[in-house]
Amino acid sequence: MYPWLVFFAVIAFPVAEALTIFWVIGKIGWWTLAWLAASFFGGMALIRFERLAFAPRMFFSMHQGESPFRALFTSTRLFMAGALLMFPGLITDAMALILLLMPGSWKRPDIRYSGKGQYAANDEIIEGEFRREPESPPENFPRRDT
Repeated sequence: MYPWLVFFAVIAFPVAEALTIFWVIGKIGWWTLAWLAASFFGGMALIRFERLAFAPRMFFSMHQGESPFRALFTSTRLFMAGALLMFPGLITDAMALILLLMPGSWKRPDIRYSGKGQYAANDEIIEGEFRREPESPPENFPRRDT
């Protein structure tokens, strides 16, 4: 690959971020700084939440018999969105919003109809008879074999 192209991209991205910030400051004023601060704290909260939710998400997906790669993809996507929100700029905020609104990853499969759960055929009451048996016979219990 061309090294000058990588160098140009590394230099051009922060310049584009700064130009968009200055353009939006010209349009809406100091609210831009409130937006940048809110996106920073929102990204930090997203990363903190995802750090706590990663292990239960992986455990739940493996417990349901699904591939853990979907949970890993979702967690990685949310970590990246949080990091992009923490980076100051409006282009990165738009990229984070695209990652957060990516279709198909927020919907959990319905376990009831997937065949993985153990439910009654009509999802109502399972009728049957039962009787309780003592765990161990008491000492004064009469013997039947005599």
